[in-house]
Amino acid sequence: MEIGVIGLGRMGANIVRRLMRNQHQCVVYNRTPDKVQLLESEGAFGATSIADLVSKLPKPAVVWVMVPAGPATEKTIAELAKVMEAGDIIIDGGNTYFKDDVRRAKSLAEQGIHYVDVGTSGGVWGLERGYCMMIGGETEVVQHIDPILNTLAPGIGDIPRTPGRDHVEGTSEEGYLHCGPVGAGHFVKMVHNGVEYALMQAYAEGFDIFKNATSEEVAEEYRYDLNIADIAEVWRRGSVVGSWLLDLSAMALLENPTLSNYTGAVQDSGEGRWTVMAAVEEAVPAEVLSASLYARFRSRQDHTFADKVLSAMRFKFGGHTEKK
Repeated sequence: MEIGVIGLGRMGANIVRRLMRNQHQCVVYNRTPDKVQLLESEGAFGATSIADLVSKLPKPAVVWVMVPAGPATEKTIAELAKVMEAGDIIIDGGNTYFKDDVRRAKSLAEQGIHYVDVGTSGGVWGLERGYCMMIGGETEVVQHIDPILNTLAPGIGDIPRTPGRDHVEGTSEEGYLHCGPVGAGHFVKMVHNGVEYALMQAYAEGFDIFKNATSEEVAEEYRYDLNIADIAEVWRRGSVVGSWLLDLSAMALLENPTLSNYTGAVQDSGEGRWTVMAAVEEAVPAEVLSASLYARFRSRQDHTFADKVLSAMRFKFGGHTEKK
């Protein structure tokens, strides 16, 4: 297929490369021309503007938007709407809030332009591993872009089949899934990232307990000087807590056991907050996911006002003073 890609950051550029490796033709645009020129040298067709990109595509034009969620995506899609025609397709592959998808799709439908939301997971490893994709949109439109999705997905690979799936049809085993109407893809990706926060927090807290096993707070006979990198490695081998996140943790700990090259100020990209908001709207208890989000907020502060309130109360009721 021929497809336009707008946004050539780490994931956008590698999406283009994976598509070109499998004989798809890509027309690319980025605000900074050097990224366009780099991909031109690898076989892509460069565009000087969004209008130029659309003009170079056959009908119906298919454009994948891979820019930061929020105002950047909003502006890009608005510009596309000015130059696209009825029947054309806009794919938002970023981390857009699913309610924004629904709003945009309704607006674009007035012009006959189709909108597909693709929650994309894979990060900087996607070029080689492929991308797990969660898709929302009209069935016929999603089917039209299936060659693109199939190419970007990891495929079945060597992962053993889930027992009982032998007679189940669909693409989920290939690593991509049409989840439902517009917004459903980003909704599923949103919760995916909320779960990701919680899994990461569980590993982080466990390794922190190991790191502090020599603490003077612990009786001397119960102190352990543990090799955390080796623990991460042994957990990768047959443990029920094995995962790709653990693989990456083991890699980082082997490279630098103290992780002194990181500050520990952990950012959140939005999906964790949206997941908690969705849980509140649905009246679903999500204690672990919520706590993992708040832990990220906590990581950006040395001491919160809440810490001071706790210290004040402990002093007032029991004379407990803060340790120097």
